[in-house]
Amino acid sequence: MFADYSTSELMSIFAMQGFAGLILFSVFVLMALGLAIIFGQMGVINMAHGEFMILGAYITYLTSNIFADHMPQLFGSYFFIAMALAFVAAGALGMLVEWALIRHLYHRPLDTLLATWGLSLILQQLYRTIFGAREVGVTLPDWLMGSIQLTDVIEVPINGIFVMSLAIGISVTVAALMYRSRWGIQVRSVVQNRPMAGAVGINTAKVDRLTFGLGCGIAGVAGSAFTMIGSTGPTSGQLYIVDTFLVVVFGGAQSLLGTIASAFTISQAQSSMEFFLSGSMSKVLTLLFVVFILMLRPQGLFSLKVRR
Repeated sequence: MFADYSTSELMSIFAMQGFAGLILFSVFVLMALGLAIIFGQMGVINMAHGEFMILGAYITYLTSNIFADHMPQLFGSYFFIAMALAFVAAGALGMLVEWALIRHLYHRPLDTLLATWGLSLILQQLYRTIFGAREVGVTLPDWLMGSIQLTDVIEVPINGIFVMSLAIGISVTVAALMYRSRWGIQVRSVVQNRPMAGAVGINTAKVDRLTFGLGCGIAGVAGSAFTMIGSTGPTSGQLYIVDTFLVVVFGGAQSLLGTIASAFTISQAQSSMEFFLSGSMSKVLTLLFVVFILMLRPQGLFSLKVRR
């Protein structure tokens, strides 16, 4: 298989696969960070996470159309506004869902799975009613088009670099919120010992609502980024929910660092195997590898240490 390639060509091919894996890693991180906060920090199995992501994608689609029709001179900067609107819209809907539905089910985790699955079906039908059943695409600004030529054979797409930068920025922001802010201390206190956190004056209901809203808001931003690599439809979110849960569980349900490490491991393994095998077979082997590791280490790559 490799006899027809020179050493430099093989190195270039593997470098391209590495960049493809980094782009896939960035997408996994953006999708999984919000779920890591909701599932890992709150114990809520949010089967509607993909629909919050698609809400962000549809907000980006609407924003691009508004700028193209009414403010074409500002079209180059619409994507940043779209991401902010996607975060606000998905976060606000998440806080509403937490207040109306999730807060009644915190001690019944399997019920949250059924409730959020029903919510995902409702949101899918709502998207289908408003936007139609056909998938829609977003017109990207000119500065996100094209690629950067690193060598004669290696090209890196600009939108892929933007997605990687976005993933790094959001990861650093979430880490700062969780480990360097007063609110993050309250979140971790509620996770580790809810009765004691309430006893010392922390408003646990408010922390829950803001945490759920933050996780859904990050999913909305992930939806904005998703429009750069794929089209958006009412059921597009379901295509990624399994991969997202896989990343979170493999990394350790209550570890943001574990989520990032898991996303990197799975994306690089999947991207590398796609060079030798078909895409479906690489997914199967990646899943088998993750299942094998979880059999040896059920808590995931990283686990939360709690003093007892």
